[in-house]
Amino acid sequence: MTITWVAVVVAAVVAILAVGYLVTQQQRRHRLQERFGPEYERTLSERDNRREAEQELLEREQRHAKLDIRPLAPETRSTYSKKWTEVQERFVDAPGFAVTEADHLVTAVMADRGYPTEGFEQQVSDLSVVHGQTLDHYRQAHEISSRAARQEASTEELRQAMVHYRALFEELLEDTTGGERETVDPGTVDADRRATVDGNGRGAVDPDHRAAVDDDARLAEDRTAHRNTQGG
Repeated sequence: MTITWVAVVVAAVVAILAVGYLVTQQQRRHRLQERFGPEYERTLSERDNRREAEQELLEREQRHAKLDIRPLAPETRSTYSKKWTEVQERFVDAPGFAVTEADHLVTAVMADRGYPTEGFEQQVSDLSVVHGQTLDHYRQAHEISSRAARQEASTEELRQAMVHYRALFEELLEDTTGGERETVDPGTVDADRRATVDGNGRGAVDPDHRAAVDDDARLAEDRTAHRNTQGG
């Protein structure tokens, strides 16, 4: 009888522990999904299983926690805003050059905020912990900028690059919290499961951003047409 009761108690304890473990894992998963947004789904699609993907995201959090991420001073934000306006104005006459400048400006803001800038993939990894919602903008802008350097991007694509760069640029400027978030739980992640991706992780483009750059592009086209007429 005693052995039977011991077995029952042990089974109950094991069941309680198992349920607690599952609840903890579900809570951790929900936290990662909330924090990384589209980056969570993207990472799932690029890894063999959910455990591997979530472990990578946890490691990103741990690395980010060691960085000295800080907000910009008001005067610094104002200076960067003016520089962006100047870059956007230069898009009218030199769209390719303006896109290159926009890339450098975003990198400069990242450095001032405390983000390492030694390589694009590492930049994306570090930014994903706090800026996961706008990272796809940055990826698309970087891809267009790379093709622009080889003279392989159209004016329309360069205009889109400016829109994408501006999305991350403004978020970096407006974040006055220093990127502080909850304490990272370094524990284990869920058991292997096959990831199911519901979307492509692309963020929506702010209509105001698109309109501003669209206006500049139309001015560029009008000016070019005028010059061609004068030359004829």
